Amino acid sequence: MAAGDAARDGIPFVGLTGGIGAGKSEALGALERLGAATLSSDAIVHEILATDEARDDLVERLGPDVAPGGRVDRDAVARAVFDDPDARGWLEGYLWPRVGGRIAAWRTQLDARDPRPRAAVVEVPLLFESGMEGVFDHTIAVVADDELRAERIGARGHAAVASRESRQLDQLEKAQRADFSVRNDGTVEELERELSQVLGTMRS
Repeated sequence: MAAGDAARDGIPFVGLTGGIGAGKSEALGALERLGAATLSSDAIVHEILATDEARDDLVERLGPDVAPGGRVDRDAVARAVFDDPDARGWLEGYLWPRVGGRIAAWRTQLDARDPRPRAAVVEVPLLFESGMEGVFDHTIAVVADDELRAERIGARGHAAVASRESRQLDQLEKAQRADFSVRNDGTVEELERELSQVLGTMRS
């Protein structure tokens, strides 16, 4: 879908991003409560990696260690591509077109919704890094204090976090490149109020 298609049919198409631990999922939930249709690209990746086809393709390219017990282990995949740009490039080339296809199919289904959503919001952690921002009518970056982000990601696996951080722009650059930047340092209610204002701007 080209940028502007959603705006023409009255449903702004929005890309949501932010650094690890900034609270993108929290923001996505808030946007849904505010009347937006929402989708997580990470959830789509989970679904793709759960298929037998993806497991077989990843094992063939990255080795059997990425699928212990016959199921793809995302941390093992992160370790396999962490220091290998070629493997990481292959993985991104494998996943992104499939993710994009599912997003497009989801977006088409929204046309039949009654009532129509205020916006169609897709959470894309690597929005700018993958060059996908041009697909959307608007982009939102969620940012948070670095110490708070560190607390939020403290319980996550080191390999997965390190791999993701190594591929991402820092959150300041994400905020500068996004059309809207919202802070997630306070309460959920404060986040929701700020996002409500952003949605209101999109509808004006």
